Amino acid sequence: IAAYKCVQLARDLTLLGAGVDVVLTRSARRFVGPTSFEGVTGRPVRTSLWKVDSAAEHIRLGSGAHVAIVAPATADLMARLAAGRADDLLTTTLLVTEAPVLVAPAMNDRMWADLRTRRNAGVLADLPGWRLVGPGTGALAVGEGRGAGRMVEPERLLLESGRALAGNTDPLSGRTVLVTTGGTREALDTVRFVGNRSTGQMGLEIALEAWLRGALVTVVQGPGGAVAPDLPEDSFRVVRVESAREMLEATLPEVPSADLQVYAAAVSDYRPEEAAATKRKRSDTGERWSVELVENPDIALRSREHSGPGSIRVGFALETEDLVESARDKRSRKGFDLVVANPAGRTDAGFESGTNRGFLVGADDVTELPPDSKAAMAGRVLDAAGALLARGPRSGEPT
Repeated sequence: IAAYKCVQLARDLTLLGAGVDVVLTRSARRFVGPTSFEGVTGRPVRTSLWKVDSAAEHIRLGSGAHVAIVAPATADLMARLAAGRADDLLTTTLLVTEAPVLVAPAMNDRMWADLRTRRNAGVLADLPGWRLVGPGTGALAVGEGRGAGRMVEPERLLLESGRALAGNTDPLSGRTVLVTTGGTREALDTVRFVGNRSTGQMGLEIALEAWLRGALVTVVQGPGGAVAPDLPEDSFRVVRVESAREMLEATLPEVPSADLQVYAAAVSDYRPEEAAATKRKRSDTGERWSVELVENPDIALRSREHSGPGSIRVGFALETEDLVESARDKRSRKGFDLVVANPAGRTDAGFESGTNRGFLVGADDVTELPPDSKAAMAGRVLDAAGALLARGPRSGEPT
């Protein structure tokens, strides 16, 4: 199954514009043939050191690669790679390449747990530019039940390859990024709450794009329909919260170490002064239910005083009118370097929309953000934030 999933991976990479060269070992050809890969990549599949046009094919493949993905990596292949073997086209190519190498283990859970396999995994993980991706935990081969050893899904390898390709060239590479996203829920009783329609998609797109650019990302996520990607916790950590006060409590400890802070969460400005301990029944309430609301803490404002020197702060403003002026006011009051101003009440922007539009307001300029996917907008916002980070440490007020 893992071998067949790699056909999908090769297809997805090709559709994104990559030139995909596939090298199949003798064992791999027992599971999936060259024709499947040639059909999705449009390129010949390499299977042997001796059945190629050039005696130096491994040199060409290794030196020409921008990223190498070893999937599925069996226990035997990992042992051969850890020992530095060079007895087929794959092992010789990987000895030559200076590109990042992603290794996706796939095997029985007992084989993965074996001390020798773990030792080999450690050797590979310690090689410069090499990274183990997985294995995951789930259903194994028929009759083997569930356990650790399942190859990660192609989507994960696709994302990991994107991050590897970013290398160390992006201003966000190696930086610490904090993103708040989603809405908040303020309890009325044990069932009802005061909230909003935020899905959290915009913030998650920013978090994912930052991760793809090499950042270490922490996401403080309130309720919403968007699902955070399944990425390694050592570089993409998600803290889930419900209320504004919980979001504040989770956010403040992350602020001092953040190189970039993005406040994309739609936080309730007010909350019920007191939530009922049980579900409030209509028979107990009557025709009217009056609720006293009190102000919630302003997370973006409170975090300003905890920010480290040189930290870049990005805010969001969802408005029905005067977008740019409202964004300028918010930037000044809350100490943001950049504010993304989005129009409310539209189907092509803001809440519950896969697209967004608006303006990016900085110190001296306003950039229109035309209608586009939220993923594309995330890239434009991070381009601007990265440019500010690249200028180096600052002092005083936002630029």
